[in-house]
Amino acid sequence: MLYTSQALIAPEVVFARQRRAFLAAPMPSEEDRLRWLDALRDVLASNQPALIEAIAADFGQRSADETLLAEIMPSLHGIRYACRRLRRWMKPSRRQVGLAFQPASARVIYQPLGVVGIIVPWNYPLYLAIGPLVDALAAGNRVMLKMSESTPATGQLLKALLAQIFPEDQVAVVLGGVEVGRAFARLPFDHLLFTGATSVGRDVMHAAAENLTPVTLELGGKSPAIVSASVPLEEAAERIAFGKSMNAGQTCVAPDYVLVPRDRIEGFVAAYREVVQRFYPRLTDNPDYTAIINTRQQARLQGYLDDAQARGARIVPLFAEEQQRRMPHCLLLEVNDQMRVMHEEIFGPLLPIVPYGELDEALAYVNARPRPLALYYFGHVRSEQQRVLEMTHSGGVCLNDTLLHVAQDDLPFGGIGPSGMGHYHGHEGFLTFSKAKAVFIKQRFNAARLIYPPYGKWWQKLIYALFIR
Repeated sequence: MLYTSQALIAPEVVFARQRRAFLAAPMPSEEDRLRWLDALRDVLASNQPALIEAIAADFGQRSADETLLAEIMPSLHGIRYACRRLRRWMKPSRRQVGLAFQPASARVIYQPLGVVGIIVPWNYPLYLAIGPLVDALAAGNRVMLKMSESTPATGQLLKALLAQIFPEDQVAVVLGGVEVGRAFARLPFDHLLFTGATSVGRDVMHAAAENLTPVTLELGGKSPAIVSASVPLEEAAERIAFGKSMNAGQTCVAPDYVLVPRDRIEGFVAAYREVVQRFYPRLTDNPDYTAIINTRQQARLQGYLDDAQARGARIVPLFAEEQQRRMPHCLLLEVNDQMRVMHEEIFGPLLPIVPYGELDEALAYVNARPRPLALYYFGHVRSEQQRVLEMTHSGGVCLNDTLLHVAQDDLPFGGIGPSGMGHYHGHEGFLTFSKAKAVFIKQRFNAARLIYPPYGKWWQKLIYALFIR
């Protein structure tokens, strides 16, 4: 196995090496960047079984198909997308120069920022490392990845694989626990991207502020799904269940609660139960059902259940069995805002159902809470779809689906407010990790001399009359 123990290197030592290397070659060519991306694609494609095995080892049980669909496939697609568009992204863009400033020209050039830090969470330890890594490399940067201590096997494997194709002063993987993570966040990166909990995001942003390091925060929050009064319940239930059951709900854009018309709740519960039990006929020894990452997270989820039940919620378990950390999928009815499950991100297979009357009531419920990372609306009436889009704020939206907006390389991914700031993926990722440098160019003739002091000349008055109006 490749994911055996390796020596830990202090983050500040790696950072200093990368900084020196960047200063020696601050503008990598298109050929260099394509070579990096091609090598990354090849090493991922040729080590798929090892990656599946490492992630499964970290989770205790991780569906191999979920790793293929949600980690390996989008990583490879993202690399391919960037390679095909890199030349266009790197090309300087021409900009207009006002008549008063002619003759001159203007353009924007896109320069690498320098050394980029990426803090990777445990829930998708491959894709949430490779996705921003691809964007940062496409932009020409040096990159340091801090892997989660909750996924040691994946961290060790990715460290070994990337060391095969990149020198440490180009791409480096940093391993270690909480203290290493804190030291990592305090480094004077040229940009820092963090994916994880909102509470930790505040600490990361505070640490970055000491160096005025710009940050992209990909957080989470409580992403709602709204079921309309007319959408077929079987259709909505199936698509919501797919988004909630993927990775056992341990997804930052998983539906966190569902708003359902009061008179459709029982029908939705029946349809949802049928779908989940069709997806997973059993829990015991089912290779398709992913475990909760560790006992600490399982205890947190069980605490949500116990608290909700003590405060009056009706728990509807969809399975009677439980095996190790394969936590049964549960619906929660008759919930209220005093329950922890209704104001903390769930990140697991628990799904509260909230009743509503008219669509405006559902939108008001969403808008009264912190802005989510994703919002899902199920309904085919175009005017209602447009109303949801215009009257709510969220990082992204799916109409009649869940999760899949994240897999679109041509769509930016990012939160808003408590669910994050900044974007990456595709062209937006290239721009996030680039400096768009404004360049104004003038040659020998200098018409601007007409506005140099001393002031009060007749031609200056004419210029004011022509251009200040």
